[in-house]
Amino acid sequence: MKKFFKMFADSAKEFGSVKSITVTGMFIAVSMVIESLSIDIGYTKINFAFLAIAVIGMLFGPVVGFGAGLICDVVGFFVHPTGGSFMPVYTLVAGLQGLIYGICLYHKYEMHIVVKGKDISLFVRATVARLLDVVIINLLINTKLLLYYGWIPATAYSEAIIARVAKNAIELAADLPMLYILLPVCLLAYKRSFTGSKAKA
Repeated sequence: MKKFFKMFADSAKEFGSVKSITVTGMFIAVSMVIESLSIDIGYTKINFAFLAIAVIGMLFGPVVGFGAGLICDVVGFFVHPTGGSFMPVYTLVAGLQGLIYGICLYHKYEMHIVVKGKDISLFVRATVARLLDVVIINLLINTKLLLYYGWIPATAYSEAIIARVAKNAIELAADLPMLYILLPVCLLAYKRSFTGSKAKA
């Protein structure tokens, strides 16, 4: 438990690092670009902006991940306005997404799962993080918010759940391979660029 809370303290310290702020800002910008390519399909929209947030959470932890999620939502509202009003509750939800990736992926607190001599811990943690994001954020919270604000009628709630479950299940087939490829590459690049480490991520 002490290790868990220390992770938050260490992540908070990342705000004092110029490299952390610079890299985080870069991935926030990447997130904005990806967001602009999203596809609206009625009850939800398909986009892969979570990839940038996942990298930020992995590199700098849950506190920075939470902050990056907040910033991405606020900046995204002004960069890609959809005609609706700004809703702080969705900003908090975006922060929670960054928090999830930070808790699951922060590289300073790696667990090691070795199968046949290969460390698969990052892949396992990425899978857990994405599943938590999909279930907690996409299915539970966002669907409830859509219903609460009347963007889907109560009579269509079950249909929305079914549509969103199907959509997220299909997306997972693409999301997970992208995480498996992107996260190790970004972690290795970060370690080599800023810590001088030549070890594999």
